[in-house]
Amino acid sequence: QVRPVESGGGLVQPGGSLRLSCAASGSIFSSSGVGWYRQAPGAERELVAFISSDGRTTYVESVKGRFTISRDNAKNTGYLQMNNLKSEDTAVYYCRIGVGFWGQGTQVTVSS
Repeated sequence: QVRPVESGGGLVQPGGSLRLSCAASGSIFSSSGVGWYRQAPGAERELVAFISSDGRTTYVESVKGRFTISRDNAKNTGYLQMNNLKSEDTAVYYCRIGVGFWGQGTQVTVSS
């Protein structure tokens, strides 16, 4: 059983940075893709960034050049480094391991 746990969210001013972490129990992490999603109030959940098991990455256009997804298989942990944050990045951020293992989410609020 894989149980992702997100951390690192919080309140940050526009232009600031946060790093989210997704720690996963279980033995399938290294062979699974890791996705970071976000859901703003009244909006659908959207895929923000994805890293495959072999390290290939993709990003939604709105975060390219600002966000970086990475993984550390030795620690069973995925990361999302978010720089130059904007108010429109405010959302609950979720990680997903593989196709069906979701974390509980962590709130990111960008506000002055």
